[in-house]
Amino acid sequence: MSNPAIHETLEETDRSQPAQSGIQNLEIVDLAAERTCHFCGLELENVVLDLGMSPLCESFITADALDAMETFYPLRVFVCKQCYLMQLPRYESPQNIFKNYAYFSSFSESWLAHAKAYVEDITKLLQLTEASQVVEIASNDGYLLQFFVEMGIPALGIDPAGNVAEAARARGVDTLVEFFNTGLAERLRSDGLQADLIIGNNVLAQVPNLNSFVGGIKILLAPTGVATFEFPNLLRMIESNQFDTIYHEHFSYFSFSSAERIFAAHGLVFFDVDELQTHGGSLRIYARHIEDSTRPESARVSRMRQHEREIGLDSLEFYKTLQERVESTKRKLLTFLIDARQSGKRVVAYGAPGKGNTLLNYCGIRTDLIEYTVDLNPFKQGLFLPGTHIPIYPVERLAETVPDYIVILPWNLRDEIADQLAYTSRWGAELVVFIPEVEVLN
Repeated sequence: MSNPAIHETLEETDRSQPAQSGIQNLEIVDLAAERTCHFCGLELENVVLDLGMSPLCESFITADALDAMETFYPLRVFVCKQCYLMQLPRYESPQNIFKNYAYFSSFSESWLAHAKAYVEDITKLLQLTEASQVVEIASNDGYLLQFFVEMGIPALGIDPAGNVAEAARARGVDTLVEFFNTGLAERLRSDGLQADLIIGNNVLAQVPNLNSFVGGIKILLAPTGVATFEFPNLLRMIESNQFDTIYHEHFSYFSFSSAERIFAAHGLVFFDVDELQTHGGSLRIYARHIEDSTRPESARVSRMRQHEREIGLDSLEFYKTLQERVESTKRKLLTFLIDARQSGKRVVAYGAPGKGNTLLNYCGIRTDLIEYTVDLNPFKQGLFLPGTHIPIYPVERLAETVPDYIVILPWNLRDEIADQLAYTSRWGAELVVFIPEVEVLN
């Protein structure tokens, strides 16, 4: 694929990357004026979903700042009419969003198990040894790379958030506190590092400059190396009405075809793909250099392309009913909450994920409908949710207040959380999820 806008973007990115280390290697952009596609540069015109105004989903509020002004941004989703990438415009710089991140991957036992299984499988598939080099982009708190370290396989994490990098280093995972792009990739390669395996789990959505990011993968990947990336499946997201996964920290939303198009523009091809159950339905793609003929394309790749073509993902028509379905879900969950409160029921929530903040702010839910939420992450406890100002307590608060309904905001972990909350049935509490539709679990 050849597109002048892509090459112009790449040239501008290369010129704007300073050589120094740290989180300063960010391009300077006019955030307020940017309404162009993150990939092909075309002006964005087609709004397919409008979720109103919302704050940054990880901008938790301290008690002494509850009366201060909060910044809300439009949460409008566009689809590019040229490359069909679903995306949000940038309203805030990545540096402000990710420099101190509240999400720690290791707090989910099921996600840790998923990571460990992946490490075992990919190590066998690629025959990784002590002589190999693994790099994970957006390595968070070392949740995944710790398993390579235990096996004696050299591993390097890259993450812009200093607080989670500190937790990774405590696990013995060497971690750079930087944003990944072509500038960093070139610097690492010039230092003699090339990766036999590059990993990126749930990071593509958070990349504002896709061309610099994917171009960096091309630079850093060894000649016969493999890159695997996991990201929520756009088709599953739309079919399952997972609109709460849309927030400002997620700049783009990928189908297999749109991701393949972007990687191909930078000389990387997909040779395999797995469909996963994580995060409500995800894809794991396997990429290699176009020059590398050692790994032929699997039948799963051609089937995935054909399926998305038949569904019509590369047409604006596919997205026309999205707004109506989301508004219907909003009315149903508000009806449930209002009826519960009018019946004298006590309603609280479990979790403080980004997706929960999108849901609560879009639906206008405050403490009159959901009294509080609880979270295992001590970093969030004692804070308040952005926009709604719903307080966050330790999980022990549930037994102290015996609520009637507990809304599971991280619905993608519903089974794991339902097991954790089994004890609440002793006082008759019922667990609820709102996505894809209102459902009382027990």
